[in-house]
Amino acid sequence: MTTGPPDRAILTAEPDWAAPVARGPLDATVVLPGSKSLTNRYLVLAALATERSRLRAPLRSRDTLLMADALRSLGVRIDDVAAEGESVAGEVPDWVVTPPETLTGDVSIDCGLAGTVMRFLPAVAALADGPVRLDGDPQARVRPMGPVIDALRVLGADLDDDAGHLPVTVNGRGRVTGGDVTMDASASSQFISALLLAGARYDEGVTVHHDGKPVPSEPHILMTVETLRDAGAIVDDSEPNRWRVEPSEINALDVSVEPDLSNAGPFVGAALVAGGTVCVPGWPQHTTQAGDLLREILDTMGADVRLDRAGLTVIGSGELVGIDIDLHDAAELTPTVAALAALASTPTWIRGVAHIRGHETDRLAALTAELSGLGAQVAETEDGLRIAPAPLHGGRFRSYHDHRMATAGAIIGLRVPGVHVEDIGTTRKTLPDFVGLWQGMLDRSGPAVRAR
Repeated sequence: MTTGPPDRAILTAEPDWAAPVARGPLDATVVLPGSKSLTNRYLVLAALATERSRLRAPLRSRDTLLMADALRSLGVRIDDVAAEGESVAGEVPDWVVTPPETLTGDVSIDCGLAGTVMRFLPAVAALADGPVRLDGDPQARVRPMGPVIDALRVLGADLDDDAGHLPVTVNGRGRVTGGDVTMDASASSQFISALLLAGARYDEGVTVHHDGKPVPSEPHILMTVETLRDAGAIVDDSEPNRWRVEPSEINALDVSVEPDLSNAGPFVGAALVAGGTVCVPGWPQHTTQAGDLLREILDTMGADVRLDRAGLTVIGSGELVGIDIDLHDAAELTPTVAALAALASTPTWIRGVAHIRGHETDRLAALTAELSGLGAQVAETEDGLRIAPAPLHGGRFRSYHDHRMATAGAIIGLRVPGVHVEDIGTTRKTLPDFVGLWQGMLDRSGPAVRAR
């Protein structure tokens, strides 16, 4: 099944968004909401814990709300609680998660286009007391699921699927035997994380062996391991390509969610494109988020990058140079780096990201099509992209229901007048108010800057 860019006709009819051009050097502080990856991992562990957990300042975006709603369907109570501890209605900083004695079956779950929901929850649903049906957006049905489905069968779960894709029905029996399993996770690190997150609740725990090409985005597995250890699970990751979670209870969590560093990419990259300064408060000194690689990327492309207790500060001159980089472990940054590269004065090679052909869309094909449509010289390679300097012009930039494609178009629009991004609302997948944050950043800029 193909995961390439869908035909224009099936895309949303939402009006295009005119990407604003930067009027001059920036001087902005951008406060970003929490990490999607961390929020959804914490939600899963809190749902499997022995007692009530508190997630402080979690991300509330489409992907995390889908996860929360899915867990509620399984009998988990998730309450909105204000910072001072009073239960209130509406969006508030914290979530308090109360796990049930037994996860409830005979329910249907909407996964949307969220990889963490569609891949993490089958391993959780196998612990429910009845069938759990999972489906999602049309594009979700072409995202690979086979390795985690096959692995769960080896571990003792009962599943019905569509040739390794959604829709999937997990026939929960209230318990899973667990044990050893070998899988090829070269298409997504989420396959491994899914088994590890639920594995402590399996009778024999779980030992996962990877057999295949290098696992992409390995920092996300380290993130999973660290969140499990935060919850008291015993995890052995001392051997390459092998992870062991011992059977045990999962302790309650009381955690603050870090800002989403990958979502910071377009904002800190804007300092390079427009010149000036962009600060992101709360950038962690130590993190498992793959987005932390942005510090190295932006430095290499010409920015002055400073990390201190206040957060990350990026200072740019408006001049960018190309980069030769392997993004295998931080592939979600590819659209941001590609958009910056299209505005650079020297060529860029992006390597090691063949697996992003199976993300929300085929990101390599989509980036090639959309950047080329604005005049960029882009060549798709076996495992990435080569982007050479070329004059750019305005035009329509399709997003393919992919939040990172939409933000890539916004980056180009900082320098190139007349860029119209299709379906900017898809950014709500991981960032509830991208447009408001973007415009707020630009409102703190100087006199007009000449477009390239």
